[in-house]
Formats: sequence, C-alpha cells, structure tokens
Amino acid sequence: MNPLYRIDDGLAHTDPSAAGPWSPDMQHGGAPASLVAWAAENIATREPMRVARITIDLLRPVPIAPLQIRSEVVREGRKIQLCAISLLAGGVEVTRASVLKIRADEPPLPEHLGYERIELPGPEAGTAPTDLLGGNHEAFIHGMSLRMVRGGFRQPGPGAIWFRADRPVVAGVPLSPLMRAAMASDFCNGVSSVLDFNAWTFINADLTISLARMPVGEWILLDAQTWLGDLGAGLAFAKLGDERGYFGRAIQSMVIEKR
Repeated sequence: MNPLYRIDDGLAHTDPSAAGPWSPDMQHGGAPASLVAWAAENIATREPMRVARITIDLLRPVPIAPLQIRSEVVREGRKIQLCAISLLAGGVEVTRASVLKIRADEPPLPEHLGYERIELPGPEAGTAPTDLLGGNHEAFIHGMSLRMVRGGFRQPGPGAIWFRADRPVVAGVPLSPLMRAAMASDFCNGVSSVLDFNAWTFINADLTISLARMPVGEWILLDAQTWLGDLGAGLAFAKLGDERGYFGRAIQSMVIEKR
C-alpha cells in the first residue's frame, strides 16, 4: 500500500488514499492526526519523554495536497514538553495541534494496580463491516482492517470496533504505536453515529487523544459513544484499548448539519 505521505524538504505530499467519506478531495481526520503524531515524535526532548495528550483543531478542510509542517517547542522542562504543530496547505493553516509530553519514568506503583480490562471480544471474534459511512469512496478506511464487536457504521447508538492500520503514514517510516492510535481515534463519530449519514453531516471540528500509556500490538479498540446537544453541536468519544486493556480516551466536538 502507498503511504499516506511522502516527506520532501518540509512538505508532506499527500496520497489520494488519505481521502475521507465527505469528499474525495478532503482528507479523513485520521490522516493529518497521524501526521501530527509523526511530527511530534520527531521533536527531540531534553529528558526521555512520551506523548500524553494530542489536541488537534481542524481549522479548515484538509485538502489532498502538499502540506507544510511547522513545529515549535512552547515549553521545555524536566517533567513536561509542550509542542505546537501546524499543517498548512498553500500557505493557509488548516490544522493546529498542541502536544503534551511527560517524563518517561518508572515510579513504584501499588501491586494491586493494573490495566482496566476490556469485557468486549477481541478482534479475532469480530466481523468486518460491510456498510461503511462513505462506501467505496472513503479511501482512508481501506488502508485499515476493521473488526466490529458491537454496533457498527450506520447502526445508531454506541459501537465498538477494533482497528489495525495496514498503510504506512510516512514513506520509509514504520508505524509507531502513537500513529496507530491517532489513525483510529478520529473514527469516534462514525463508530457511534446516531444520525442518518444520507440526511446529516456530523463532521468533527477537533480531536483530543489522551493516553495513560502507549498502546501495544497492532490492534486498537474504539469503544465509542455519541451525545447530541442542541444548536447543531455534539460530542463523540471513545475509550481506547489494546490487547492488555484500556489505555486512553479520544473525544471529538462535532458540527452537525442537514445535507
């Protein structure tokens, strides 16, 4: 499979496989989220650190086009690093992200503490979805393997789907656990959709991923739910899990409109 991006002299050249369900010319949010994850992991730290939180504001639709990557360290300390990452298309900022890293340490913890168990079946017991939101037009999702274990796309209510990223994010770079989590996390509003895709759009304006630890293995679980508010707003959120248990959470603020 072609990678989502090829990096050349500070530009991320976007492959058409980054397209989402809303338009073949517009990237799925999981694509720039994974690019932000790659950029964050490439910012050096003074102390050994890991990413604890990524907040991504989708300022404008992200086109299938070359993206300029800008990054800076906002705060460098012994315990945290705060980074700012922007993606620009044609000189216009389309995505702005804040990334918090915390010191990677191994303090002694009480022996009774462990990972929160997942009561849902694993990916080997799930089924592949057949009715995707964007059908065959959503290129991005075809670079992932999916296994439904509760609900699913176009089924109203909470849902749970295991995701495995099969497509590289950046050419020549292995998929990292953080990239895998970022690619899957932007599917909250699809996994737990409560509105008819043919009658409504429910695009997320942002994405926040918080991680207690890095995921392990290739499969990422989105155990997702959507809440609708009034005045065209809503929240889609999920517990993130892996083969050991739950490791984080993702949340999206949705803009809801009639088609």
